[in-house]
Amino acid sequence: MESYAVMALRGMSLEIAAGEFVAVMGPSGSGKSTFMNLLGCLDSPSGGSYFLAGEKVSELSGDALAEIRNRCIGFVFQNFNLLPRTSALENVGLPLLYSRCPAEERRQRAMQRLAEVGLAERAHHQPSQLSGGQQQRVAIARALVNNPVLILADEPTGALDTRTSFELMGLLQQLNRGGMTVVLVTHERDITAFASRIVSFRDGHVVDDQRVAQPADALAMAREPDREGGMSGGAGAPVSGDATRESTESRRHEDTAFMRDDQRWYA
Repeated sequence: MESYAVMALRGMSLEIAAGEFVAVMGPSGSGKSTFMNLLGCLDSPSGGSYFLAGEKVSELSGDALAEIRNRCIGFVFQNFNLLPRTSALENVGLPLLYSRCPAEERRQRAMQRLAEVGLAERAHHQPSQLSGGQQQRVAIARALVNNPVLILADEPTGALDTRTSFELMGLLQQLNRGGMTVVLVTHERDITAFASRIVSFRDGHVVDDQRVAQPADALAMAREPDREGGMSGGAGAPVSGDATRESTESRRHEDTAFMRDDQRWYA
C-alpha cells in the first residue's frame, strides 16, 4: 500500500501570552487535536519550533518532554479519566506520585487543591459516588496539583449538563483571573463566550483569531433559574437508569485503559 504524509497543521504561527484564556474551535479534521497534542508536549512538530514558558521544547527527548508535562502542564479531559476504585484525594495526588513527592506532602497538596474546587468533604469518595460535575472538579484539582503554568482542557463540558457546564467554566474563569493560562478545545459555540480569545481552525490553518473584550460571566449564567436544559449536541438530554449505568461502566473501562496505555500524560 502506498504511503503518504498528512499535514495536520500547515505553516501555522500562533502565540499565546501568559494569563490568556483561549478557546479553540474547528470541525473534525481541522487540526485542533494535533494543535493540543503539540501544546501538551505529547507530539513534536515535524517542522518549526515550540516554546513553552520561554523554553524551547520542540526538540526535546521523550523523557524530557515527560518531565515538562508533569511539571508545567495540567490536563482536563471530557470523560474525567479518574481511576474508578480510587478516592478523589488519591486521584488528585496521582501526578505527584510520578514526581516522587513524599506521601504526606502529596496528601496535603491534594487536599488543598480539592478544597480550592469545593470538594474537601468528598476527598475520600470514589468517582462512582460523585456527580459528573464533581468528577470534573476532581480532574481540575488533579490538573492543578503540580502548580502548572498551563491548563489544557479538551472538551471539558462535553459530558455535563448546561448548569454544571457553566459552573465548571466559572471555575476555569476564576483560575484564569488568578493568572493561570487556560487553553480549551470545544465544539460548543456558547462555551467560547467565556474565553477572552477564540481561535478557529480549518484544514490545518488558523482561519480566525478573535479577542473578546468582555467574556460572559459563567457563574452568573449558572445562577439563572432557566438553566436546566442541555447543551447543544444533547449533552443534557435525559437518559434512563440502564443508559446511565452503561455510560458509567464505559467510563470506567476508558479510565482503566487510559492509565494502562497512556500514562504519558503524567509521566
